[in-house]
Amino acid sequence: MSDITDVSLAYEGAKRIEWADRSMPVLRQIRERFAMERPLDGLRIAACMHVTTETAGLIRTLQAGGASVALAASNPLSTQDDTAAALVQEYGAEVFARAGTDREGYYAHIHQALETAPDIVLDDGCDLVNTLHIDRTDLIGTVKAGCEQTTTGVIRLHQMVLEGALRFPVVAVNDTDTKHMFDNRYGTGQSTLDGIVRATNTLLAGKTIVIAGFGYCGRGLAERARGLGARVVITEIDPVKALDAALQGFSVQPMARAAEIGDVFITVTGNRDVVNADHLAVMKDGAILANSGHFDVEIDVRALDELAVEVHRGVRPQADEYVLADGRRLVLLAEGRLVNLAAAEGHPAAVMDMSFADQALTCAWLATAHETLSPAVHDVPKEIDTEVARLKLASMSIDIDRLTAEQEEYLHSWRLGS
Repeated sequence: MSDITDVSLAYEGAKRIEWADRSMPVLRQIRERFAMERPLDGLRIAACMHVTTETAGLIRTLQAGGASVALAASNPLSTQDDTAAALVQEYGAEVFARAGTDREGYYAHIHQALETAPDIVLDDGCDLVNTLHIDRTDLIGTVKAGCEQTTTGVIRLHQMVLEGALRFPVVAVNDTDTKHMFDNRYGTGQSTLDGIVRATNTLLAGKTIVIAGFGYCGRGLAERARGLGARVVITEIDPVKALDAALQGFSVQPMARAAEIGDVFITVTGNRDVVNADHLAVMKDGAILANSGHFDVEIDVRALDELAVEVHRGVRPQADEYVLADGRRLVLLAEGRLVNLAAAEGHPAAVMDMSFADQALTCAWLATAHETLSPAVHDVPKEIDTEVARLKLASMSIDIDRLTAEQEEYLHSWRLGS
């Protein structure tokens, strides 16, 4: 039995789901194929993901392949109540999600999704897999395999493998080339700045924007912030990524130094306390703090609370102003949670088309391949990544060259020299 806010919102949700679907041609093609081939027939899938119109496209595709799906939210602030209602009322999924629910409600919904005794699990941050391994070990025996959608979740899974804790194979869908390129670089790059602008209506041109982390997300953010006229500073712990940022013309500094000059701070690292009390203590009056990493731990919000003598909640939607003892004001967006989903609409549907196409095809592959996989973190097969890119190019009416027989022979021969 689903747990949603208001089933009467289903009509509005269905309209928005159909609108998003227009921008998801790859997933539509896969849905049509799944409806004929039924690669997931009889399988139960439990998912912990952002309950958005784009995710609805994935759920409908899995259902077309024959699966029954139970969906819990991976972030209460990103949950769209009308989407949840439409998935239940119009599309027959089980949904356990309410916008703004507290931590207790959040985990209760994950437990409800797991009560379906899933064969395959889809996760976005590893909370569902974590709950299985800590609180619901009685259900692990039914789980054949899983998929993980985000960098933070993959980091946690690798740690589970190192400790010998992971009990079933999980595929790192996050690590495909198409997901990195579209979702992380172009999606996060655009949607994070969209969330900041919606929440603050600030002009980014001329501002100093400090971006913590220069992975795929950080690169996308840096490129787009520079394109909008901002001065971009990168902070990093990885020498190779720091060098990459420097060679692309970005200023690279430690956070302790960057904290003194930044106007806007964006964290995208997957780690905790990237902006800590020492950094907060030296920031400019009016500095804006935003997080686009999966969990709300990258900015030390507790330290911010302790430093503040006053807190003005909701000075703008998804913006809270913290007044410090010396009169400086720091503005925290979306409570330190994912700013692109809490203060905006997340990635455009065209971006999630690629990520969810990877998810859908990987699920179909796992339906049989799980028997040959060990309890570890596995890569998505290269042919799936290539197929998603091919379908996307076709939807854009783009053709590319193909190797001739002579070129194929040359690439596979070691005897031919210069």
